[in-house]
Amino acid sequence: MATQRIGIIMHGVTGRMGYNQHLVRSIQAIIQDGGLLLSNGDRLLPDPILVGRNGKKMEALAKEQGIARWSDSIEQCLANTEDTLFFDAGTTQMRSDLLSRAIQAGKHVYCEKPSADTLENALAVARLARKKGVKHGVVQDKLFLPGLLKLKSLIDSGYFGRILSVRGEFGYWVFEGDWRKAQRPSWNYRKADGGGIILDMLCHWRYVMDNLFGSVQSVSCLGARHIPERWDEQGQRYDADADDAAYSTFQLAGGIVAQINSSWCTRVKRDELVTFHVDGTHGSAVAGLTSCVTQHRVNTPKPVWNPDVPNQIDFQASWENVPDVEVFGNGFRAQWEMFLRHVVEDAPWQYDLMAGARGVQLAELGMQSWAERRWLDVPELES
Repeated sequence: MATQRIGIIMHGVTGRMGYNQHLVRSIQAIIQDGGLLLSNGDRLLPDPILVGRNGKKMEALAKEQGIARWSDSIEQCLANTEDTLFFDAGTTQMRSDLLSRAIQAGKHVYCEKPSADTLENALAVARLARKKGVKHGVVQDKLFLPGLLKLKSLIDSGYFGRILSVRGEFGYWVFEGDWRKAQRPSWNYRKADGGGIILDMLCHWRYVMDNLFGSVQSVSCLGARHIPERWDEQGQRYDADADDAAYSTFQLAGGIVAQINSSWCTRVKRDELVTFHVDGTHGSAVAGLTSCVTQHRVNTPKPVWNPDVPNQIDFQASWENVPDVEVFGNGFRAQWEMFLRHVVEDAPWQYDLMAGARGVQLAELGMQSWAERRWLDVPELES
């Protein structure tokens, strides 16, 4: 058994998602486990270099994580032929330019979503990657959640019969930042900085619907700016002019109707921060981050509407848990491992930059639908 090295340029890992999920729980976890086991028995050992504009912050983060390499120059990192993969989890507005520069330098690229701030930019970077012949991928982490993996197993088994509808609820209360510190970065709520929940979350819902339920054919979306002012990381008040809630309906292939609410202005009264309720002719299910419960047609209660009589049915009792029949690891790490295998041994991979572009397309159509107050069809993208 031999050990292979792969040099990874990691940008944007000082942010919450980049630090926790990509650096610590993915790349560092793979390193700590002795590398990624390849099909030939070799071990692939990531060798990251952390890069960002603030050199002192990069140096401190590298020291904290026991990582030998850091830099404040993306140009120097991209010039190093020993590092073959570029990863970005920075701000959306910077992404397409950074990816394009990395692709031009011959690097394989992997990034958070949205893959760009506009569909034009998303398509341009996807086509550039294809033209240059580099491997490319976009994080689509919701597909690797234990709850949605359980839901997919139900779909694949034919449990639902014919799927009729999907109802998604996502969100939680993000504090304004004046009397209690906000738990999301302030740029999320400024339009000029690429903020807004439609651009952020409809990219997610596109790949969830396309991969689990059916391709998205049309969209109707109503956005909202519920909280007009917030306070940033320095305690300074600012105008929150980006949308902080989206109420969307989608028509999917096969006649399936999906309704998904996304909000940073809602207080949670459900089991998890995101849930998907799927109804089918033979059964229903509700999946969250980790759990999934089902109700088959033979276990479905028979309520009768009568507002004059107190309800006698315990509706919660007739749902059954889908058991944990396998161990589900961290979803971000699982997708990192898939992409690394794709890079070094050409293993199958479907979550490329064109998939990222489809997410940006749906977000743009959602914003257009809101502005024009009408349904919009979702055309096929030419690769």
